[in-house]
Amino acid sequence: MSNIYKDSHRSLQDKFDTRRIADLLEGGFIASELSDQDEAFIGSRDMFWLSTVDSDGSPTVSYKGGDAGFVKIIDKTTIAFPVYNGNGMFYSTGNISSSGKVGLLFMDFEKPFRLRVQGDASIANDDPLLNEFKEAQLVVRVSVTHIFPNCPRYVHRMEKVSSSRYVPRDNVATPLAGWKRIDIVQEALPKEDHGRADNEGGQITVDKWFGKVAAGDPEA
Repeated sequence: MSNIYKDSHRSLQDKFDTRRIADLLEGGFIASELSDQDEAFIGSRDMFWLSTVDSDGSPTVSYKGGDAGFVKIIDKTTIAFPVYNGNGMFYSTGNISSSGKVGLLFMDFEKPFRLRVQGDASIANDDPLLNEFKEAQLVVRVSVTHIFPNCPRYVHRMEKVSSSRYVPRDNVATPLAGWKRIDIVQEALPKEDHGRADNEGGQITVDKWFGKVAAGDPEA
């Protein structure tokens, strides 16, 4: 009996005559522990995509970025990553707090190669790893249930242009997020950000910020 396929999956597999290959993939490629190669690949990534679901089962997907190594390998069945300052919604982390089910997609666009991780996530306010991630607000730990590579057939080959200037780094002051300079959001910002816009380039209009985004300005 399959550990991952439900009736909805089986129905489509039978419709397109893929049940045999699906069973082969599950038996030969889907693991419950990280291999040495998995650890090396995840540790080399500076981004991934995170899928979560809320208490009603509604999904969302978000991009997570940092410097290579910001996803830490704890052991063969556990990985962890920091939650950096964001837009204040805490949408993904709120979902994790209520349901815990996550999916992570790690990509290499140059090879190309992709690796999928599924598991159960948790967040602890006193996680000791908080001290290892500069400016992390929270740390998410993922207990891996399934990990498997995907065919790179439809992955477009691309090269990285530059790293984000906003990633927290040792011995470097992290600049204020571009959108936090928008004039109409000043009163709604967390107290720690009050007054920073005036000291870090000045306030801007929402149209100017969207203009920076559209132009690919690194300060957006």
